[in-house]
Amino acid sequence: MPTTFAVAGKGGTGKSTVAGLITRALRRAGRTPILAVDADPNTSLDAVLGFRPAKSISDVLDATKGMREIPNNMPRSAYIEYQLAECLAEGAGIDLIVMGRPEGSGCYCAANHLLREHLDRLIGSYPYVVMDNAAGMEHLSRRTTRDVDRLLIVSDPSLPGLRAAVRIAALVRELDLAVREMSLILNRADGMPAPLRQAVAESGLQLAGLVPLDPAIPAFELDGRPLLDLPDETPAARAVAEILTAALAAGAAR
Repeated sequence: MPTTFAVAGKGGTGKSTVAGLITRALRRAGRTPILAVDADPNTSLDAVLGFRPAKSISDVLDATKGMREIPNNMPRSAYIEYQLAECLAEGAGIDLIVMGRPEGSGCYCAANHLLREHLDRLIGSYPYVVMDNAAGMEHLSRRTTRDVDRLLIVSDPSLPGLRAAVRIAALVRELDLAVREMSLILNRADGMPAPLRQAVAESGLQLAGLVPLDPAIPAFELDGRPLLDLPDETPAARAVAEILTAALAAGAAR
């Protein structure tokens, strides 16, 4: 079974950045191959990693929705599986699959269901999986996130951000999702003021660590460079590598 990390958090906390840095740290540690999953309709993990598949899961869903005839009289399930093969982008030690945004109005339930089914078939081929989830909590109620070894809830270093993280953790428990461990990451945090430190202590969330504000990250983003290329000595890369090392050690000790 793979070791699966899922990243959640409200919009604007930098969860896709954290997901990308976790993927980077896994590859730097030689823990490959890695399946990176962008389960956020507002796709951004591809830019963080620097490559993108030819199609998204939603592209396949939109193309096959309502099809009356399947080419060459193929079974519908076989045709969809064939199309889904183009949804995987292969990189150096990292493969990426993207959910995407379905066309038109309406919810993403069908795309989420298709993503889950396809992931169930893919995941067995990878020892490590990193999933970047949609902002907020909707992905949890749709159960896109399941069978997760560690759910990393990303917050900014603020009391409103922490309250949102606590609500996400509460929803995980309410839905009884298969999440073995949950922990909190404070992103863009150069320290913890006393009120925030007290609020974290009272939240019931395990603090995995702080990722400092790092000027290299916006510089890379402006240049269109993937965060996979961040030097090891950059503060954010170093902090996430330490968080990952501790998480892997805790998992091995269980």
